[in-house]
Amino acid sequence: MFADYQFTVAERFLRYVRIDTQSDPGSNSFPSTEKQKDLSRQLVEELQDLGLKDAHLDDFGYVYATIPSNTSKAVPVICFCSHVDTAPDCSGKNVKPVIHHNYSGNDIVLPEDSSQIISTKDHPYLKQKIGEDIITASGTTLLGADDKSGVAIIMDMANYLVHHPEVKHGAIKILFTPDEEVGRGVDKLDLNKLGANFAYTLDGGERGSFDDETFSADHVTITIHGVSTHPGSAKGKMVNALKIGAEIISALPKNSLSPETTEDREGFIHPVQIEGIAEMAKLQFIIRDFVTLRLKEYELILQQILDEVLARYPGATANFEVREQYRNMKEVLDKYPKVTAHAEEAMKRAGVTIERTSARGGTDGSRLSFMGLPCPNIFTGEMAFHGKHEYVSIQDMQKSVETIVHLANIWAE
Repeated sequence: MFADYQFTVAERFLRYVRIDTQSDPGSNSFPSTEKQKDLSRQLVEELQDLGLKDAHLDDFGYVYATIPSNTSKAVPVICFCSHVDTAPDCSGKNVKPVIHHNYSGNDIVLPEDSSQIISTKDHPYLKQKIGEDIITASGTTLLGADDKSGVAIIMDMANYLVHHPEVKHGAIKILFTPDEEVGRGVDKLDLNKLGANFAYTLDGGERGSFDDETFSADHVTITIHGVSTHPGSAKGKMVNALKIGAEIISALPKNSLSPETTEDREGFIHPVQIEGIAEMAKLQFIIRDFVTLRLKEYELILQQILDEVLARYPGATANFEVREQYRNMKEVLDKYPKVTAHAEEAMKRAGVTIERTSARGGTDGSRLSFMGLPCPNIFTGEMAFHGKHEYVSIQDMQKSVETIVHLANIWAE
């Protein structure tokens, strides 16, 4: 089926990562940065060149397109989705991708900063990639494989299906979203306009990985109101909100319930930002667990810490606000076993062994599933995301293309 196919995924990926699409969690606009649309406009142009006449970019930065059905059967409409933005954690400007052909298995020293070394000790998956072609950044930026690998894979899938009409499939929707990295990826999405029954995000890691479970997640904001006076005459009067905030952070569990002390199915309470002045300080936390009910337990721990610290500071007050972010997609996907079964069969046909994984994070699919669009996550090969050591195997991306082409065909069967 793919013996004579010239994959385009690598060349597309190399183009896309050079476009700066970093999102901004501090922005109130949507999308959070206009530069995300630079890539989205290019994708629309490429989709239209493939003959997808309805491909367009809306005001919110979403790219919608349809590969029309080529079968007379009544087939559920499926959607393939990836996000165009890169993480705020590391610069995405002036990305210079480097291809390491026929990877030898040695540590990879990045050319523009020799102190940046992608080691097989820290990244054991590299040991499975010997002989493959690895793409990295140059050492001064992230690469952007999260999630431009997914974008390139979906684009190559579209290219294949357009040029191979003998592969039967129903209507396939293509969706590229902004702002996934700042938790707003589907805030403005029009599901009626999309018109899909089921979906798959392309935003996973190792070859064969299939995320049908994610964390459930809440966001907690603690706003502390102190008492500010002139420091020269503050004795017995000043109540410093920053010091209260520091005590709250210090009182968190030291050997448990944090990202740095947990793994597998263990949840956590994670402080992500503290800001303020003596009069007022704001602390931001993310709360995560695979069991949704445990979020309330963790939030109670945080509330108790706040109450205990405040008791030592008469005159100070605080607000404790919880905002739901997303929920474990498995709660929805278990009701639609065909979504997973078809993906498993697609990987089998692509010569890939499926490994069901539980993502210690979330994807657009987490929220889409609870919005009524069941949506697990398929591998792309992207690894070590959000930092300068990010890398991806070209062969992994190609296997992902094969997988979703088979998947489109399986739904038609």
